[in-house]
Amino acid sequence: MISLTETIRVARPVQECFDYAADFRTTPEWDATAFKAKKLSDGPVGLGSTFSVRCRLPLGSIELSYTITEFEPAKLVTLQAESWLFSAVDTITFAEEQGQTRIDYRADFSYKMPFAALEGALKNGMQRMGKVALRGLQRALEDNNAAPEISSGSATADRLLWPGLAMFSKWGYRRGRKHWLPMSASLKGKRMIVTGASSGLGLATARELARRGAELILVMRNPERATAVVEDLKTETGNPAIRHELADLSLMADVDALAQRLLKQGQPIDVLVNNAGALFNDWGETAEGLEQSFALLLLSPWRLTQALHPLLKAAGQSRVVNVVSGGMYSQKLRVDRLEATPDDYAGATAYARCKRALTVVTEEWAQDWAEDGIVVNAMHPGWADTPGVETALPAFHTLTRLILRSPEEGADTIIWLCAASEAGTVSGKLFLDREPRTTHLLSRTREDSAEREKLMRFLEGFEIEALAVA
Repeated sequence: MISLTETIRVARPVQECFDYAADFRTTPEWDATAFKAKKLSDGPVGLGSTFSVRCRLPLGSIELSYTITEFEPAKLVTLQAESWLFSAVDTITFAEEQGQTRIDYRADFSYKMPFAALEGALKNGMQRMGKVALRGLQRALEDNNAAPEISSGSATADRLLWPGLAMFSKWGYRRGRKHWLPMSASLKGKRMIVTGASSGLGLATARELARRGAELILVMRNPERATAVVEDLKTETGNPAIRHELADLSLMADVDALAQRLLKQGQPIDVLVNNAGALFNDWGETAEGLEQSFALLLLSPWRLTQALHPLLKAAGQSRVVNVVSGGMYSQKLRVDRLEATPDDYAGATAYARCKRALTVVTEEWAQDWAEDGIVVNAMHPGWADTPGVETALPAFHTLTRLILRSPEEGADTIIWLCAASEAGTVSGKLFLDREPRTTHLLSRTREDSAEREKLMRFLEGFEIEALAVA
């Protein structure tokens, strides 16, 4: 048997350290040998929880099956690991010590025949790996990551256009994640709103935020689907602090009613994710007489976020995440074309124009609300395989399905903008794969300051004067 023992100390509450380390889905963030991990059991992390962790070997990789066999919150967690190569017992203890958390980590490895004969030769290498892993856990828990910056490779790709577009694929995601830093911030007690949470990016976002302990308000329009989503997430994550609000966000009456309900409840909002959206191939009007793309994709998030500003400000340090689209790179801001007419309508173009406008709004809000402690950023998910893409863009979906990101991969940057400590240090940026990216790939799409001012006046005036409520 090979035994590894290491001790680290971090200036962080014991409970937060325990919550992060006991959830072995985090191992790829701090153990350099681990590159994939998932929780196999439903419910909160606790006694009997099971995980699958895939680790690198000098040749190939190995899958480890972990089961929590002892679990004392904020004190002790023991995990039993099994694989074809060895079995192991990991015991992690936690204690408060002079204002810090002391973490003692012990791992006992027993190699299976015929590899047991090699334990003596493997001991030093295993001990070195153990030291590196625990230093990685220490860095993750210190949560002292630098402010995000665009890498030189991404900046070059953006300048060259086609490489920049290639970043939208699943290969761009996989390239980016090689350089990501741990995300260990605790979301317990953080109140977050996610719109459009019934499927796709919104559901993937809600699932991960729920897993991380956030208090969630999920905005959906179908009551049966909303109830099912909430109950499924509670069962899967063990997080009881999840509820839904019903609203059809293409209707400003519903947007206003939702805002009034939340304002009446008076609870500060730590994060608002404006994700609800759809691509309408055919021109159509809402019941309120608004062109439906403009109503859902631009006026709705504008109106909701403006109305909830007091609750965002009340949180002290809050965040707004606007989900836009890579399609906006093809469009220049033209305020007079935001509400398309039947004769001048193409679904993908209308979608891209509204997302371009929402990106500009993101930048303006970031400036206007900086002194209120509200960070506002936009992100685009790349090309993700969501129900909306499959339905609205069937030809595109068929052509690109082999390179599309999963909803979880597309939603990763939303989650990072909601949760990562360093994401709260920058505002007014557009992100892809946790990096700030250019808002223009083509010089011809750049708007001038007059057009930006025209957009803000248009939206402000529309809210006051031009809305015809059915």
